[in-house]
Amino acid sequence: MERMITTPLSEEAVRSLRAGDRVYLTGTLATLRDAAHRKALALHRAGQPLPLDLSRVAVYHCGPLVRGDGEWRVVAAGPTTSSRMEDATPELISALGVRMIVGKGGMGAATAAACQRHGCLYAVYTGGAAVLAARAVRRVAHVYWREELGEPEALWVLEVERFGPLTVDIDAVGGTLTADVQRAAVDRAAGWNPE
Repeated sequence: MERMITTPLSEEAVRSLRAGDRVYLTGTLATLRDAAHRKALALHRAGQPLPLDLSRVAVYHCGPLVRGDGEWRVVAAGPTTSSRMEDATPELISALGVRMIVGKGGMGAATAAACQRHGCLYAVYTGGAAVLAARAVRRVAHVYWREELGEPEALWVLEVERFGPLTVDIDAVGGTLTADVQRAAVDRAAGWNPE
């Protein structure tokens, strides 16, 4: 199924999507890579506010290539391998109310469980299509932590239109596309006889 979705996402909207659905996102993306995950969680644990409410945006595992200085233009915005953030993601979902994460590759069982428990989904964007992803960015709304973390690790707030196609990999009702494909491949290989 193909769907158009808009941030902020309600729990009901998230729970209506299924692993394998194709979606296009309009609204706000916040880029978070390794260092930004650590910083966001450290601020939360210390009782300090984050610069934006992550429950109202989609989190994007991305370190965009950005040109300019104040008047920013995103040149490339391909996804980062999401498994790098696996240790921090379940807490990010549960503590900060994240409803949607976009990245590359699969994520683990702890993230899948947090998605199901808290009404979040994980969608994948095709690796190698960074320029195509950048075309969906209408503007850079803000950048946080750039001086401290550097440009790739900074928290970039991007306004996007028809960002995608994204494929729901982990849904909020227990479906996991990557795990299903892996199981099917193992089952198929177990029955394979080259003779």
